Amino acid sequence: MHTVVERELELDLVLSPERSIPVPARLTYRTDDPYAVHVTFHVGSDSPVNWTFARELLVEGVFRPCGQGDVRVWPTKVDGRSLVCMALNSPDGEALLLAPAAAVSAWLERTLRVVPPGSEQAHLGLDKGLSELLAMAWRDDPWPGDGWPADESPEPGA
Repeated sequence: MHTVVERELELDLVLSPERSIPVPARLTYRTDDPYAVHVTFHVGSDSPVNWTFARELLVEGVFRPCGQGDVRVWPTKVDGRSLVCMALNSPDGEALLLAPAAAVSAWLERTLRVVPPGSEQAHLGLDKGLSELLAMAWRDDPWPGDGWPADESPEPGA
């Protein structure tokens, strides 16, 4: 069973230094995708805009500037309000979004309680999948006996 941690909040889409518009958004974290955060923006179009990036990037970005390329995150203060800036770049355009730092931090704290940093790999199910794959391989072993076909044997010292 997988856990999902979500948070609805309103971000500000910066249009110019003097003007921004509110954009409803949903932050989603899923234990079956433990390294990523998913952000869905409801921008008034037929379908929402979805972005996925590293949870670690958002965690670090709450405290200091980080990221390069398509996603950059950094903390700032505007009119005394603590905010998290997210700069997103894609072939379709660029967006600068401002999120309330307290809301983002509280949501991130919930994700970190569900999957602490460094334990993400355990949630991927790789060990279970590998065990199942190996069990199938042994079950379907085409070579009875010692595991070597009659015309082959291991190299000495192998």
